[in-house]
Amino acid sequence: MVETGETLRSTRMTTGVSLEEVSKDLEIPVLVLEQLEEGAFGAFEDIYEAKRILVEYAKYLGLNTDEVIKRFNEYMFDYTSKIPMAEIEKVVREQEKEHDDKDRIASPYTRSYPKEKTLPYVLAGIGIFVLVILAVIWSINQITVNNISNDLIGYFK
Repeated sequence: MVETGETLRSTRMTTGVSLEEVSKDLEIPVLVLEQLEEGAFGAFEDIYEAKRILVEYAKYLGLNTDEVIKRFNEYMFDYTSKIPMAEIEKVVREQEKEHDDKDRIASPYTRSYPKEKTLPYVLAGIGIFVLVILAVIWSINQITVNNISNDLIGYFK
């Protein structure tokens, strides 16, 4: 991309236009134009924005935009093809972690639901069952003390 940047700079200088004039006409900061002329595309956060500005700048200078786009795409292909596959997979995994399952739209038939933890419910059910059994045994014991019936008739005898 250094060649493209030098082409931009030489064309601008031969036409006698300063960076400040280009900046004012295109409403692009001078620093961004300088980075384009130096071929420093790594300074841009958004490569699509860099491409858009590059095309706009080339069009302003009267350059063949198709050729500029072709050079840019070739540069980006060369640049991105040198990234190791493991690094790309790592970035993809990180991006997938950022997305919540709640934000995704999916069919209810394909959506995977987290498994519920049933152990606390089973233990609570067993505890309640044991308490009910103890309450029944205690109430039966209160009603019959030493095989003597504690009913109303037994008090009158």
